[in-house]
Amino acid sequence: MRNTVPIWRAAGESGDAAAAVTALSPEAVLISPITEQFTFRGHTQIGGLLEVAFATIDDITYTDQVAEGRTVALFYRATVSGTPIHEAQRLRLGEDGLITEITLYIRPLPALTHLMTTLGPALARRNNQPGLARVIPVAGGLLHSMAATGERHIMPKARPR
Repeated sequence: MRNTVPIWRAAGESGDAAAAVTALSPEAVLISPITEQFTFRGHTQIGGLLEVAFATIDDITYTDQVAEGRTVALFYRATVSGTPIHEAQRLRLGEDGLITEITLYIRPLPALTHLMTTLGPALARRNNQPGLARVIPVAGGLLHSMAATGERHIMPKARPR
């Protein structure tokens, strides 16, 4: 069995997309935490996403790891433009020990919507869609504004007492 998970963790904490790709099976898939509309497939697509993500997400620090068989759950904390973010990653490993599937989960909601408004335009530009890169922050910004307002002003009123 390879040292895939330590390689993946170290690459995330150092922001090294090329090193992260070495932990992936050539057929690996990454399931987006933002939308069910697409997944990233293979080294090229996932590597491109990781380059953009590592340029957007700061100070990744893995805090926990849980494993059962060939499934590993990793948890980290980081920031996106100063906004705290927490991510859970479910990694599925193939028989060769390489990662075959990554499913990402992000909280809290304002962190996810903030990530969408920063990551989305960079991905659109990378895919030669400059018009879409201009639209995403507007549409995502509305959603982020609602999520952030709810987080700061509405949900505190409903907290346990």
